[in-house]
Amino acid sequence: MMRYIKLVNFEINRFSKIYLTLLLITLLSQFAGVLIVTKSLLNDARKTMLQEKLSEAAYLSEYGGIDFIHISNTLWFLGPIALSAVALIFYMFLIWYRDWFGKNTFIYRLLMLPTSRLSIYLSKATAIFLMVLGLIAWQMILLPLENALFNSRVPEALLTMERSTFSIAKANEILMLIMPSTFKGFLFSYCIGLMVMSVVFTAIMFERSFRMKGILLGLLYGGVAAALFLTPIFIMASGTFHFYSNELFGLLLTLAIIVIGVSIWLGSWLLKNRVTV
Repeated sequence: MMRYIKLVNFEINRFSKIYLTLLLITLLSQFAGVLIVTKSLLNDARKTMLQEKLSEAAYLSEYGGIDFIHISNTLWFLGPIALSAVALIFYMFLIWYRDWFGKNTFIYRLLMLPTSRLSIYLSKATAIFLMVLGLIAWQMILLPLENALFNSRVPEALLTMERSTFSIAKANEILMLIMPSTFKGFLFSYCIGLMVMSVVFTAIMFERSFRMKGILLGLLYGGVAAALFLTPIFIMASGTFHFYSNELFGLLLTLAIIVIGVSIWLGSWLLKNRVTV
């Protein structure tokens, strides 16, 4: 267990500089967005009130107020979230291939450690998952602070409403995806994320085991895993059977867990028996 924890810590430390950069970019971009977009919205509102000789109450009635949703849908806000997602998707590949193609082919030393190769596989997966949760936690910390800054800069008469963190997340599809409002939604979203990561890891093991043939095997495995997971949806689309929402959720969650389990077993088996040093 201690070796596994050390491996997780090692993998996180290797990505720490880029990870901290992503956190900083998110902080600076989103707070800059609050200041810049709020100022622009206020200037537009005042210009309209001046041109049309409207009071704040009349403007609010005619055009609606200024809402934090205007900010949460901008590139200032969503850009760093997208950048972080792309960076972590890229890192799912880099976390393995860096060890093979890096300057010192570190994979040779890693695979010769006196520990189970399953621990190596799981440590890389755990490191990425913890970094994802860290980014989500960071966004949950920033959002109420950004909302408070927004409310402090907009006159109360021009505010549509003072939104809670929950209502802001609920009104934005991207935020709802990464910050589900229910435990059920959280479980489903992140179970799918774990499934995708485990399938990608296993596809990489196929490529490392069989090289060019392994690319085809990895793509084939990914297709089979996707088809298995989506089977209940295919059945419903064909019209042969209908599942209630709770039944569909249970089936998809169960299939996702099965795919995760099979992927981890197959990936670790390939790492142990087919990937050599």
